[in-house]
Amino acid sequence: MFRVVYEWKVPVTQQQAFQTIWRTTTETIHDTVEGALGSFMLRSSDEPEKILTVAKWHSREHWQQFWGNCNPHQMQKMRAIAERISVETFDEIEDRSK
Repeated sequence: MFRVVYEWKVPVTQQQAFQTIWRTTTETIHDTVEGALGSFMLRSSDEPEKILTVAKWHSREHWQQFWGNCNPHQMQKMRAIAERISVETFDEIEDRSK
């Protein structure tokens, strides 16, 4: 498995809207893009405007086909209300979460 961690700066006043858009975006990507396995969202306890979204993919190749020009249209609404700070990729070694 392959994970992608997106860091976002989301104004506190926009976080509910961002979460709603992220949920719809995640479901759409999962339903329409081969290899997409979903995502989860985290908010920093220390920096309330810092949000991480962590996407799971079957493989790096599947994600790269989606990522294309680094500006996928599926994520445009998210970028309209939040600043994407970084994107990091990780190979999943083991997942013991339940």
